[in-house]
Amino acid sequence: MITEKVRAIWCRELQRDEISVDDEFFTLGGDSVIMAKIQAGYIEELDVEVPMDQMYLNSTVASISEYIESMGAVTRS
Repeated sequence: MITEKVRAIWCRELQRDEISVDDEFFTLGGDSVIMAKIQAGYIEELDVEVPMDQMYLNSTVASISEYIESMGAVTRS
């Protein structure tokens, strides 16, 4: 469920209809401004603060979702 929420946030902020879990953030046209918007989305929708360095290190939906899950995040209904 976290993966789908993360994917939805990425699609919205990157203004794309579909993103694969293995697509690279920067290859999709991501930049620091979009990254900050995604970070805000994580706080608002997943109730988790993801440090910017982790967002750079985990630049796919799959890898950042695993990181967020490792933090014990849960999705709201």
